[in-house]
Amino acid sequence: MTDFGFYLVMTNPRVGYAECAAAAVRAGVGIIQLRMKHAAREDIVRAARAVRAVTRGTATRFIVNDDPSIAAEVGADGVHVGQDDMSVAEVRARFPSLGIVGLSTHSPAQALAAIPQKPDYIGVGPVWATPTKDIPDPTLGVATALEMIRSVPFPAVAIGGIDFARAEELVRAGARNFAVVRAVCAADDPYAAMVRLKALADGR
Repeated sequence: MTDFGFYLVMTNPRVGYAECAAAAVRAGVGIIQLRMKHAAREDIVRAARAVRAVTRGTATRFIVNDDPSIAAEVGADGVHVGQDDMSVAEVRARFPSLGIVGLSTHSPAQALAAIPQKPDYIGVGPVWATPTKDIPDPTLGVATALEMIRSVPFPAVAIGGIDFARAEELVRAGARNFAVVRAVCAADDPYAAMVRLKALADGR
């Protein structure tokens, strides 16, 4: 898997999941993830089917957070798992239709431990404090996040408390991939926000 630049995590987007996904497709976002913590399974499946309908046949790859069974059920491109979720190897063995498996890492040790697991990419975070997790992991800061990013042979995406200004800081420091949640999901015009973030990631 190659670097993908700007990565969108959708959690309670103000405009709704399908409309936010449609804006991401129009903006040319490479990867979008559906993350609905604590939602009922049927609600996640419903939203995932709507997002899959929007992204199917486009260049935007669709990832479901945490649950590979839902990802496979709706025909998503992949799944993103955490340290306490199903292992990368088990996901690939049980759900071979999922072409992308991402893994969250929260420390340099976890990043190094991910190398033999061979995920398609890792998440590195939280770089800054974020309210999107019930029990947040300790913040890494830019220097430690970059250390983790540089320690692995596959793409690594920085995540956690990232807005446009912080994304600029990460890109200037050498990060090639970054993820945002609230900077898009809380926006009245998510398309405009995504165009701006994608241009930053693409070096324009």
